[in-house]
Amino acid sequence: MSVSENGALKRPALAALAVTVHDGQVLLVRRRNDPDRGIWGYPGGHVEGGETVAAAAVRELHEETGVSAEAVGTLGGLDLIGDHADGSVKHHYYLVAVECRYRAGTPIADDDADQAAWVPVADVLDQKIALSDYVDDLLRQVIER
Repeated sequence: MSVSENGALKRPALAALAVTVHDGQVLLVRRRNDPDRGIWGYPGGHVEGGETVAAAAVRELHEETGVSAEAVGTLGGLDLIGDHADGSVKHHYYLVAVECRYRAGTPIADDDADQAAWVPVADVLDQKIALSDYVDDLLRQVIER
């Protein structure tokens, strides 16, 4: 993210999410850092310069969980905006969700995740764990294809 001298956000940061469903389960991580620290969501992170959103999703998935996958297609974009107490923008991420097809690996949390696990699709849809915004909506898009 680009921040001015006074700490105000100048422009949003582009990030990718990896939505990976396999054998009736979806791969989620519990975030180690803000925003959404302690909440379950999709592995993901910043898109590097010269990197496609699809490549970033696959890279971040592997960095955060050790799981390998291939990108299938995008599911759409979401704005994640947080404010300071004074109303100024603290962070603004534009998240592009990428459907990924599982290839190999057992989830082991690393990088920005403190836990990684295959979670039954039904548990996510019923919100049986604390979820980041739109996790269930993105999952529905994948399973309804």
